[in-house]
Amino acid sequence: MEQLATGYVVRAEIWLGVTTLLYFLMNGAQVFETLVFVPKWTFSPPTHFNLLLDGRGTSLKLFWMVFHSLHEITFILAIIFCWKMHEVRNWLLILFAIHFGVRVWTIAYFAPQIIDFQKIAETPTLATKGLVNRMSLWQTLNYVRVAIFIAVSIGLLPLLAKVINLKQ
Repeated sequence: MEQLATGYVVRAEIWLGVTTLLYFLMNGAQVFETLVFVPKWTFSPPTHFNLLLDGRGTSLKLFWMVFHSLHEITFILAIIFCWKMHEVRNWLLILFAIHFGVRVWTIAYFAPQIIDFQKIAETPTLATKGLVNRMSLWQTLNYVRVAIFIAVSIGLLPLLAKVINLKQ
């Protein structure tokens, strides 16, 4: 790795540290939601779907939109500030691609399903056959999604250690 200015390495360390910290905080929120909140609204569908309703339930839409947006900005900044560190940059790009893929999956599958579950909560007559299976699939795939996010955050740790070691 080429000789890098100390200020450059410090900025890389800061932004990679911030994105790693935010990722772990996000994982904590996801694990809490997955282990505490999801079992509450998936229990006996659709009677508990009202927990998903904005204003009457525990809508987490705004929380996740802000949290993911903030995290993705810091992730991009980490990539920018680690750009001259080729090995770190390349792994960050791989991890970001995985993260981005899971975000696309979230927007394409998970969010529309939640919106549909919210509609069912508002109008229970919309409940269809196979609702329990749909909800069970959503819950199972959510475990996979959260595990991938956790794996990405763990993947950031050796990169952060490598950047920190560059200062020494």
